[in-house]
Amino acid sequence: MSSKDLALGKRVKWRERWQLYAAQCSVFFRGFLEHPRMVGSIIPSSRFTVRKMLEPVDWGKCEVFVEYGPGIGTFCRPVLDRLRGDATLVVIDTNPLYIDYLRKSIRDPRFHAVLGSAEHVERHLEELGLAQADYVLSGLPFSTLPAGVAPAIAEATYRVISPGGAFLAYQFTAAVRDESAKFFERIDTGFEWLNILPVKLYWAWKEPKPE
Repeated sequence: MSSKDLALGKRVKWRERWQLYAAQCSVFFRGFLEHPRMVGSIIPSSRFTVRKMLEPVDWGKCEVFVEYGPGIGTFCRPVLDRLRGDATLVVIDTNPLYIDYLRKSIRDPRFHAVLGSAEHVERHLEELGLAQADYVLSGLPFSTLPAGVAPAIAEATYRVISPGGAFLAYQFTAAVRDESAKFFERIDTGFEWLNILPVKLYWAWKEPKPE
């Protein structure tokens, strides 16, 4: 293969990646316009945020991973790349646009996209034959959710997480930390500048049961 052919191939791949990104952003932005109070940002999270947010996860022990508000799947693919072959990823969103997009674009037997509310996470998992989750990830904007929804999600999340697991959240405000602190025993904090906008990171841990 000539250098000219290689250069052409690279341009085609770059164009295909750009077209995919543009299509994803279009779907994400449309979802934001339809439900602005339920979407934390008009731009998907950066790869730096994704990597730092997932760093504390013990992937070898993770059997069930849940995400609230997956959007176009910015976290879904990195999670699936790290997840065990016999594990499960469940994503929950109230926006049918996102759920339909994810069901069509992610073909993985470990992946389940659920149309519903995060405050009913226990019921959604039960319907899939799952008892608890090891980790729950959320990008939902706790500060703009309808009255009573944020505390209901925080409490339901604590109940559904297995001892030793964690609630992972990325936010522009500290609302999720304040709600989680009512239930979780320990909350670690972080920050990622390389995101539009820079974002606060939280890992709320449910302590293991004493032996």
